[in-house]
Amino acid sequence: MNRTALRWGGYIAFAIVFAIACAYLSNWQFTRNESRERQLALIAANYDAAPAELTDLVAPDGSFDPDDQWRPVRLTGEYLTSDTLLARNRAHGGTAAFEVLVPFRTSAGDVLVIDRGWVPPAESGSGALAVPDPPSGTVTVIARLMPGEPLRNATQSAPPGQVPTINLPLIADTTHVDGVIEGAYGLMVSEDPAPASAPTALEPPSEDPGPHLSYAIQWILFAVMGFVFIWYMIRTELKHRREDAEDAAAEAAARGTAVGEASTPPDASPVASTTRRRRRGDPRPKDRDMTEEDALLDELTPR
Repeated sequence: MNRTALRWGGYIAFAIVFAIACAYLSNWQFTRNESRERQLALIAANYDAAPAELTDLVAPDGSFDPDDQWRPVRLTGEYLTSDTLLARNRAHGGTAAFEVLVPFRTSAGDVLVIDRGWVPPAESGSGALAVPDPPSGTVTVIARLMPGEPLRNATQSAPPGQVPTINLPLIADTTHVDGVIEGAYGLMVSEDPAPASAPTALEPPSEDPGPHLSYAIQWILFAVMGFVFIWYMIRTELKHRREDAEDAAAEAAARGTAVGEASTPPDASPVASTTRRRRRGDPRPKDRDMTEEDALLDELTPR
């Protein structure tokens, strides 16, 4: 197999590997797009639904159906203010803010962690600027159910009074409150009575579907472009080879013509040869015709 075939085979193999990688990335983006579409459908169905009772959506073991995410629940009870925690490094207001987490014990004895909103960080130190207290006494809270967050790694930690994520088992261990529901927490919608001051309300969920679908299509186009590029490279190489062959043939033809002309001088006739011999003083003996020709030329030449 010649080197050209090996090189072209390498081009095609590279295009195939590149296309496989593009197909994998495209499928990954399609999967993310489908997940985002499910999230948007869930938000549209549950976000503004009528509040339900907590026991209707959360099982006695603390679990809840993921399809009930964003569903509002109505709670009546009291805040356990002394067990307030701050979830650190939350992106709000262009800063690494804190979200205020306060356990809420219902009249039935269940404890649901309520995310009351966010507060900015202090100008110095690692704490929050100020944390408004929740209403005291009996309070009616409406909150939207959300699943807890995982820990990023087993060694993740935070300063006292803070947690690295809204990890509900970690919050239960940190507060030492009995009966904390570990399958869901609540994003506060309203409190009655309303407090004099409260953390900044959390932003509503984005309705942006994201760029996943366009990225998936782009990866498909990249795979096609890989084959087009290889085809273009091979076609260009063949074109250059054909042009080089034509140039070589034309050069060979021109060289052959020049050699033929050099082998047959234009003045190789007998008369011309005779004249050249005369000019050179050719000593070869003259025949009869040459002698008569010389005599005739002498008579015609004026003296």
